[in-house]
Amino acid sequence: MIKKIISGGQAGADIAGVDAGISCGVPYGGWLPKGRKTENGPLSGRYTEFQAMSRGGYPKRTEQNIIDSDGTVVFSFGTLSGGSALTRRLCQKHGRPFLYVDLGQELFPAETLKE
Repeated sequence: MIKKIISGGQAGADIAGVDAGISCGVPYGGWLPKGRKTENGPLSGRYTEFQAMSRGGYPKRTEQNIIDSDGTVVFSFGTLSGGSALTRRLCQKHGRPFLYVDLGQELFPAETLKE
């Protein structure tokens, strides 16, 4: 059972997951860089449950969200790079489960979750 969605609030899967949670009544939250910064500018004020970091940028935000979560799911295509690769490394560093869903591959969710 999902008790809370922790997100970095970025465009794409991050905010889509939050929006899906809101529509299903699942609480959300997470950390944003100072100034509620996203790659598309400041995050809309309609997302009231996020907290802005007092200092640090995207890597610090990502690490704090991983520390505060029970596990992380990343949806992407192909080899992980940039922030997604950092997320995997930080999950390993903090002993948190990490699930990568490569949208370019056929999905076998039951087998993936067993692993």
